Amino acid sequence: MTFPPAAAGRSKIPVTIVTGFLGSGKTTLIRHVIERATGRRLALIVNEFGDVGVDGDILKSCGAADCPEEAIVELANGCLCCTVADDFLPAIEALTAGARQPDHIIVETSGLALPKPLIKAFDWPDVRARLTVDGVVAVVDAAAVAAGRFADDPEAVLAARRDDPSVDHDNPLEEVYEDQLLAADLVVLNKADLLTPDELDRVAGGIATALPRAVRLLPTSEGVIAPEVLLGIAAAAEDDLAARPSHHDGLGEHDHDDFSTFAVDIGAATDPDSLVDRLRAVVEAHDILRVKGFVEIAGKPMRLLVQGVGNRFRHAFDRPWPAGAPRRGKLVVIAEKGVDEAAVRAALA
Repeated sequence: MTFPPAAAGRSKIPVTIVTGFLGSGKTTLIRHVIERATGRRLALIVNEFGDVGVDGDILKSCGAADCPEEAIVELANGCLCCTVADDFLPAIEALTAGARQPDHIIVETSGLALPKPLIKAFDWPDVRARLTVDGVVAVVDAAAVAAGRFADDPEAVLAARRDDPSVDHDNPLEEVYEDQLLAADLVVLNKADLLTPDELDRVAGGIATALPRAVRLLPTSEGVIAPEVLLGIAAAAEDDLAARPSHHDGLGEHDHDDFSTFAVDIGAATDPDSLVDRLRAVVEAHDILRVKGFVEIAGKPMRLLVQGVGNRFRHAFDRPWPAGAPRRGKLVVIAEKGVDEAAVRAALA
């Protein structure tokens, strides 16, 4: 893979990697940034675990002049940490080969991706000559962590991992959560408004104590962060790989056999509230991690965007259905392996 040389006098193009577990608020944070880019030409690579491009569609719909649709590349039905050479590098090459050279590239990984293999790609000679990892931003659902939703005991597990790298973790969710934090230059404690000050302090303290180096922790709500805080960290993470330990160091590629993802076609609902009540019942019955997608509400010209993490759901009408095309509602479901897919499909149908 050969990238075009940097223009005379131009430094490397900075790349910000935004990672974080399912439903932590990565897309909301990125949308806030691109809507306030103030003249900085941005490009996005959006990676989703599943074949329905929900997050990329959300970002394209914002209509930001500094990040037009042609500067947004969607990589669906795969995980960037497993397909760096096949998917990520060609996407980067396409974004940097055109006449519109980006000032900054933002990469949104899937909620199940490990950041470190992606960071390692920037150490390849052809990539290093053209790009640098400006920073790795880990977005955390602070309310979920406080409730222990994605780790049985995050503080104890992280402390054990720090003290004994050989310790075995049986829960794959903990490994994903930890690897994302351990790679970070900035940890965004999103949904802080759902916690009391004491609860937020406990979440922040547990994360800070377990991290192997000093990392800034920033509480926020609705992903609202000034672009100058997120962009311009200048970490050059490709030069600092040893300080970013991972459960998978030395193990080669990992897989996602611990998770199951599938898309479900869903018919028109009568109203948003009854739809969410039904989704919440299915999530609780089958211990589903994440639900996201678009649904038709009978009699409404706009599609309903639905986002759920655990049994917490949000919904909003985001844009009209495309003219002349069928209104096809579809939801992406992500759960741990062993979920009864047939039962979930039947309950959602």
